[in-house]
Amino acid sequence: MRLVDYPTIIKKAWAEFDGSVQIQIIEDISARVSTNHVFKVTFEDGEHIIAKLSYFGKYEQFLEDHQVIHALANNLLYPFENVLAKSLVRNGQVYTYRHRDGFVDAWVVFYNPIRIQLKLPRRLEEHHIQMLGRQVAKFHKACSRVSTVLPKSSKTLRSDIWDLLDLLDTETGQFEHRLHIEELKRQCELFLANRQKLVAGTVETMPVFVDWNIGNFSVSQNLELYSRWDYDWFRISYRVMDFYFFSRVVSNAGDRTVFSYVIGPLMEDRFLLFLKEYHKIFPLTENEIRFLPEAYRFFILNYVIKYGRYFFHRTYATKLQREAYETYFPSIEKFDAEIILKALDIEPA
Repeated sequence: MRLVDYPTIIKKAWAEFDGSVQIQIIEDISARVSTNHVFKVTFEDGEHIIAKLSYFGKYEQFLEDHQVIHALANNLLYPFENVLAKSLVRNGQVYTYRHRDGFVDAWVVFYNPIRIQLKLPRRLEEHHIQMLGRQVAKFHKACSRVSTVLPKSSKTLRSDIWDLLDLLDTETGQFEHRLHIEELKRQCELFLANRQKLVAGTVETMPVFVDWNIGNFSVSQNLELYSRWDYDWFRISYRVMDFYFFSRVVSNAGDRTVFSYVIGPLMEDRFLLFLKEYHKIFPLTENEIRFLPEAYRFFILNYVIKYGRYFFHRTYATKLQREAYETYFPSIEKFDAEIILKALDIEPA
């Protein structure tokens, strides 16, 4: 895909949407650590929009995700009614463009620009952590409230793991993961069994964005959640799927440009402080806490192993996948849910 002319695809997408308005400049504003592409599209009159271009996974899921996000953005109530970007709509439906030409299959969606206020500091102080815990709880609660009116989503944790298992039986999967096939299958089976045991059918699902790194959202002067962008890992799932990245945001190490996905932040006192504030507003259950290491396991299996080559540049994908086998998977067994349950005063059943 490196040889693809992205601006030309975006111009074609826009011409189909509204050929009466001419594009003047298309600027690549993508995060450099990822292979995803985001562009600022400026028109002759000086107005601009945001274009997102994607080419991995399935177009149907790309469309489905953006339909759900758009419905969520329009149904969230105050104070979160403007937190998410609104997709451009044509004939009452979220507009997407699919470009197919030879080996190229790429998809485009347009957003209205989202306003940004303050970024949190790279390393948070205690009052930042406490406020963030309260804000995330309120945001999760608002998302939960509107879940019943959102379009259905076909993508689930189980279907993603099944897709990975299917991949491991293909020539591509056998080649890419040739030294670790049996270990990956074991990790998948562990996840499926523990998901069934802990949360399947008993814990509600809701919109989650998973990737809450500190560069993906802004806050107001009062440290209230103001805006959220980057929806690449959006899904309808369990709210604890969001927690690993929040543990990284509040960790003692803080935000880093060179990173790994170790499990350590989930066991830091600073994350316990975050959870205590969250729990006061939107109480967590014992099974949700016990599912935290499984949410982490899923993150490594799906986003590092299965999709690593799409979300990260080759050198980073290779680094993270190597660390997955050497460090990430072995560390899951060391997670102690009892510490969190005790800190939150949740009595084990």
